[in-house]
Parts: sequence; C-alpha cells; structure tokens
Amino acid sequence: MQTFVKIVFILFFAFSICENTLAQSKKLSADDRVLQDSLYNNNKKKVVNFSLKDFDNLFFEFFNKKNDPDIILTKSEFYTYTVQIAAFSDRLVKLYPDQKEVAEKNKQNWLSENYEDYLEYKASQKK
Repeated sequence: MQTFVKIVFILFFAFSICENTLAQSKKLSADDRVLQDSLYNNNKKKVVNFSLKDFDNLFFEFFNKKNDPDIILTKSEFYTYTVQIAAFSDRLVKLYPDQKEVAEKNKQNWLSENYEDYLEYKASQKK
C-alpha cells in the first residue's frame, strides 16, 4: 500500500508539472519525433524493469539537472530522460491496471516535452 501511495504521489507530481508546461509547448519537429521514437524503442524494455527506487533516482536526477543553471542537457540527453520517464508509465499500467488512464495521460505529457522549450527555460535561468 505504501508503494501505491508513492506511485500516485509521483504521478501526481509529474502530471502537475507537465500540465503547467504543456499549455506553452510547441509541437515536436519531425527530427525530434524520430529521435524520441528511437530512444523510446531502445529504452522501453530497460525502463519497464525499473524498480520504484530506480525510477525515483531517474526522475530526481532529471529535475536536478534541468534546474541546475550550470548544466545544459543535449537534445539526446533531454529526450532520453523524458522518454524513460514516459516509458515507466507502461510499467505502472501493468502493476495498476485501474490507473491506466492516468498513466497514459502522464506518458503523453512526458512525450510532448519539447527541447526548444527546455532551452528557453535554461536561457531564462541565466537572466
């Protein structure tokens, strides 16, 4: 039960962050979509086998790097993080089938993250 509460909390946290930025997001370019699809296919099997602790580490590593003004992720690094976080939703669907709708929405929100928006965010940190 404690694990379920953690997962719901993480999904809520991730969803609320994504929901706020989604309104400002631009569509992904064709090149970004191809890169994202490739990364998703390469990482899906690994991420589906993540423990909750592995996911927590990945999630907080991404947010620490994203919020550190001295670190700028490459496009590949950025999409690797967002794709892995999105792919973890597939594991949640298997573990909690009743949460499928929430997990799918969360997955789509993470897959809609845009590298250009990230670069704009990083530029605003330096001001």
